[in-house]
Order: sequence, then structure tokens, then C-alpha cells
Amino acid sequence: MSRFTRTALAAASTVAVVALLAGCASGAATPAASDGGQPASGGTLTYLEPQTWTTLYPPSAGFYPNGGIVNNVTDRLLYQNPETLALEPWIATDYKVNEDATEYTFDLRTDVTYSDGTPLTAANVVKNIDLYGKGDKARALSVSEAINNYDHGEVTGDHTVVFHFTAPSPGFAQAVSTINSGLLSDATLDRTSEQFGPGNATKIIGSGPFVISDEQIGTQTSVTARKDYNWAPPSLQHQGAAYLAGVNYVVAAENSVRVGTVVAGQADIARGIPAPDEAQFAASGLSLHAAATNGVNNGLSFRFREPRLADVRVRQAIIAGIDRQKIVDTLFTKNYPLATGALAKTALGYVDTSSYYAYDPTKAAALLDAAGWTLGSDGVRTKDGEKLTLAFNEALPQPRSKEVVTLIQEQLGKLGIQVSLFAGDMAAQTKASNDQATIQVYHSMVGRADFDVLKSQYFSKNRNTLLNLNSADGSVGDPQLDTLLQAIASEPTTPQRQAASAAAQTYLAENAYILPIFEEPQVFGLTAKVHGFGTESVGRPSFYSTWLAG
Repeated sequence: MSRFTRTALAAASTVAVVALLAGCASGAATPAASDGGQPASGGTLTYLEPQTWTTLYPPSAGFYPNGGIVNNVTDRLLYQNPETLALEPWIATDYKVNEDATEYTFDLRTDVTYSDGTPLTAANVVKNIDLYGKGDKARALSVSEAINNYDHGEVTGDHTVVFHFTAPSPGFAQAVSTINSGLLSDATLDRTSEQFGPGNATKIIGSGPFVISDEQIGTQTSVTARKDYNWAPPSLQHQGAAYLAGVNYVVAAENSVRVGTVVAGQADIARGIPAPDEAQFAASGLSLHAAATNGVNNGLSFRFREPRLADVRVRQAIIAGIDRQKIVDTLFTKNYPLATGALAKTALGYVDTSSYYAYDPTKAAALLDAAGWTLGSDGVRTKDGEKLTLAFNEALPQPRSKEVVTLIQEQLGKLGIQVSLFAGDMAAQTKASNDQATIQVYHSMVGRADFDVLKSQYFSKNRNTLLNLNSADGSVGDPQLDTLLQAIASEPTTPQRQAASAAAQTYLAENAYILPIFEEPQVFGLTAKVHGFGTESVGRPSFYSTWLAG
């Protein structure tokens, strides 16, 4: 069954940061753009990131600083319209899927080249997807969590490829529209995991509208527009080379620095505008862009195999003891809607399970009593001589995670549950997150505009945020959960995937495995000079159609 035809869619720190910015001033735009009307060519945009990137290997590039670069230097087989979430042509002019979604055929453009001059061929596309679908343990390159049941690809014509799967893989078409399937040159695909890391940025070669031209490790990465780029998704109004001459990605970890630098006009865009600072962008000459992430909501995963959380009544008590509305009202703005389920309302497969997450401290106390946790003289509940203490991670990529956990600490403390916050940098947080003895409650989210996002977050062989899989002994605590999640990625039709997703969401709610808190956006602050800025379907910046006025 053909998903679209070629003809149907072929038309349409402060000192450090200031020092860096001194060499990153936006270039002058053409006079025609001074009134903010017609797009202007030229100028280098300065973009501030809260954190530095860690890898440019596409399947591992989900971290927003990684994806913000990969999104602009690579193309994909298909384009996911960020407004409608529909899949449209890009490097593939057409594609077909067999009835059980175990075979995908793609027809490819014939005019695409990588920035090193090598052609994007059918064999190269197969080499890309074979690596992403299978990974390479010898080079420490992981399998893409977006690609399921992959077997192999083959070249069946000069510009035709076919991908085969061992079981239905209905999410594959959307998978090849994501940054996790960004197409890279043959030479780049031969690199090791370490060679995709910091210090190697200019060696990562894609076919996208920008090419990485400079890297200052941990502080700045620069991209330059390709003058010969002429294969944007046909549905985009803008075609040809990018308007901008380039983009400087500058790391500005301090919120006050990012906000203040854009407000002062010393940078053009900043990602991660904190909710308390949004009001500053109501001033003349400034604006906010809040992009939906269309996936698993910002929330908590309860490591149910840990003895303190093994009793469902304890997990239910924690859920009933957390006032999510107060958290949202105290710390955030209207750009952060209260979650009504595991998924955002805009996400594919969304189901309202909010009835499981009602705030009821009286019920919470009763559940803890029934589970045998009694209140001690110090205000902390105990059972068999052990205190009910729980450690939460600080989700550094997530907005105001420390403040969220601090409010939860106060709320659960009233019930006799002692909450601590695990401190540390990204490396320390990542290591601790895989040990349920260190982190019992995991704060996170994940964006992906496909049914499979639920599997990406909770499946034992993907992100495994519940630690359902014990990596030490290989055991799985709840095989039924894995079965439900696997069904989402294996049912061949949309109605079947919708039903599988609903079943998994209901199961997560019934078993009190998670507590969704809010729908997390990506919030950008912009100056009035910036026009045409947008994001892809989960909120990563897209600079192809962006231009600078004045």
C-alpha cells in the first residue's frame, strides 16, 4: 500500500559567554529585510544552549543539544510536518509498505550530495539504516530505539531501496523522519562512538542545509550554510540554500545569562527560557516560541522492583500525596499544561488517565498505614526497622527539576515519606539512574511524535526508566508490561497500534508505575530580528527557513 505518491506532495558563565559572543555578532541582512517583510539572505545567528552536546551519532542524539545540531546538518528519508505530524517526501520521493508492515520500499532523489562532495546513493542509504537498525557493538554504536524488528536493507535499483523486518514494524516510516535516522556520508558511518563525540564535530558529514565548520569543545559549535543545498522537503515554501550564512551554538548554562543576553540583544535566540523569566519576553522587540514535544510527559517513574516501592499501595500513596496542580501553578506558566496521562494530548495514542492521579493526602496516609508503614517520632514512616526514604534524580535537561523535587519533598514529608535529591552533573546523574538502590524515583520525559514513544521510555530494552530490566542478571520484573509495549511497535495497522497504546497506558496507570506531571514544551526566547524560526515535530530548532532582519 502506497503512503503517498510523488505527484501528490511534490509541490508544496557570563564573562565566558560574552567573550564568545563578541566573535559571533550577527551579520548584516540585505536592505529588503529591514522592514521585517521579505526573507533576507546573510547573517550569522547566535543561538544559546543550556548544555553542551555529547554525541552526534544520530540514534543517540535525542538529548536536545545533540539533536539541535543533527537536525540542521542531516536530511532524512521522510519529512514529518511539525504542524500536522503527517509524513511527507524528502530524500525519498515516494514509499510503499506491504500489508503487514514487514517490508518498506523507498524511491530516492537523484541529486543529493553530502557536504564532502560524495553522492547520497541507494547503497549509502542502506548503509545508514543497517547501522541504525542493527548497531555495532564493536564500535559501541547503539541500535536506534526508533527502529524495531529490523533485519536488513537492500538496493533493488539505481535509486530504490527495500528494508526488511523480522516482524511488523509500523513505526519505521516515522522513524526515518526523525533526527535519530539522520543520513550521513559513508566515511562518517565508519566512525566509532568516541569519534562521534566532542572534538570531532567538523568530521561529521551530512547532506543537510548546514555543515559543521568549527568547534570549541564545550563552549561553541558553528555551522555554515551550504550554498549548493537544493533538496528541502517539497512541501516547504522555502527552497534552495538556507537564508542564514550560519549559526553559532553557544553554551550558556546559567539561566540568567541566556535570558539576559537575548533581552539585551547580544544573542538572537536562547533555548530553555525558565518559566519565571517568560514575562521578560513580553517586552517590545522580544517574543517566545513554545514548541510541543508530542511525547511522554514530564513525570516520575517508580522503580517498582526496589523493595520500598514493591507494594503498589506505597506507589499509589506517593501519587495521591503529590499535588501536581500546585507544582504547575507555583513553578510554571500556561505553556506547561497539567498532564492528564502518560502522553501529551497532542501525542499519537493519547489516553486520558487523569483519574488515577488525583491529589488526596487522606487516601495517601491510609494507604501507607495499610501497607504497614507507621509514623515514627521523627515524622518519618518506618516498617521492620527501615525508614521510608526515597531518592529522586535531578533531571538536568528538564525545566526546574530541582524545584519540582523540592516541592514534592515538602508534600511527601507531610505524609512521613523522606525525599532526597541526588545531586551531580550529567555523567553522575546518568550513572546513578541505572541503579535503583541509588535512585528509586526517576524524573524524565521523552519527545517523539509516534506511538512508539511509549515503548521508547518504558520498554526494558530501550530507556528502561522503570528499571523493569535488571541489567546485572537479565531478569524482567513485569513481563506483561514489556509485552504490552512491544505490541505498540509490532501491530501493523493504526487502529491496532492505538488500541495497544491505550492498553499500555492503562496498565501503567493501574499499577501506579508512573506519575505524569506536565506536558513539557521547549521554550525559546527570540529577538525581533529573528524571522521564520521553527522546530521539528518534538521541538528541536530548525534554522533552514530562519532569517535575520535589520
